[in-house]
Amino acid sequence: MNTRVLTGITTSGTPHLGNYAGAIRPAVQASAQPGVDAFFFMADYHALIKCDDPARVARSRLEIAATWLAVGLDHERVTFYRQSDIPEIPELTWLLNCVTAKGLMNRAHAYKASVDQNTEKGLDPDDGVTMGLFSYPVLMAADIVMFNANKVPVGRDQIQHLEMARDIAQRFNHLYGRDYFTLPEVVIEEDVATLPGLDGRKMSKSYNNTIPLFEGGASALRAAVMRIVTDSRAPGEPKDAENSHLYTIYRAFATHEQAAALRCARSDRRRWISSAQLSSFPPLLRSPLLALCQSSGSPRTERLAVQPEERGGTEGHADGGRRRMGAVAEWRRRRAERLRARVSPLSLRARRNWQVNESIQQRDK
Repeated sequence: MNTRVLTGITTSGTPHLGNYAGAIRPAVQASAQPGVDAFFFMADYHALIKCDDPARVARSRLEIAATWLAVGLDHERVTFYRQSDIPEIPELTWLLNCVTAKGLMNRAHAYKASVDQNTEKGLDPDDGVTMGLFSYPVLMAADIVMFNANKVPVGRDQIQHLEMARDIAQRFNHLYGRDYFTLPEVVIEEDVATLPGLDGRKMSKSYNNTIPLFEGGASALRAAVMRIVTDSRAPGEPKDAENSHLYTIYRAFATHEQAAALRCARSDRRRWISSAQLSSFPPLLRSPLLALCQSSGSPRTERLAVQPEERGGTEGHADGGRRRMGAVAEWRRRRAERLRARVSPLSLRARRNWQVNESIQQRDK
């Protein structure tokens, strides 16, 4: 039996190294394994939570499609699609909303962070909080359980959302008396699950501290790396590699041997490597990142993202994925009809009647 692996990226900006380390790389690696049925999607509904600029979303969609293909996604082997191409997802989101406790959503990290920020500023706790932000985990759950994904590669910061997806699916199954949805498992790359950004906080488009994976090629990557916040202690003082943002990012792309060599250099050398001294250590720090950038920032890939006439090579592959989705359209239709029938008033009435009859039969015994 195949294992279904599903992952997606929100189309609200240029893909960055955090996306690659947390989701893209483990997902692409998993898709190449035998017995894996891989689903990859561009989460353009999720983008509406953060972005109201259609042009930016469209540009991001192209860049993300180009990046997936550049880092090795085989569109002939996997199902590659846009979230907005699947009408059953928003429908399922509403069904799941109706069984999801508000208290569960109150505990979501993104919502709590917004509330905390408003409280610090003396504003209403829910100032600027939309229902899209508040119920984001429900849409994410629908993305996953719609296709009964077994495994979902994510960064460590997304573990809570996967746990919520399991809770929501389990509650639906319990309420309606059948295992409609598979409970997904989290897949995390233990070495580097969440990368720090240029300022040391989690790498995120929201913080504007990302290192672009695609945009600008090797020169832009080098310029971004040079801006990473590094240890301010004197060169001769001992330093901890585990607390170094530069080392954490490097480790995500280097081999174990390269990472060990850099760690040794940090503890043995009198002068530690800073981003400004990057050029002094080309074999250690530059090669893994530049190799990745050169693969994703090739002229061919940049043309695919920039020139609409070449969309057949980027979003066109998502169109191909949509055609593959068409092959399972009948399965999706029947699945949606079963869910509608199960949650309809007639179905609920029939279930209550059955429960009453069962109680009567138990009493008569």
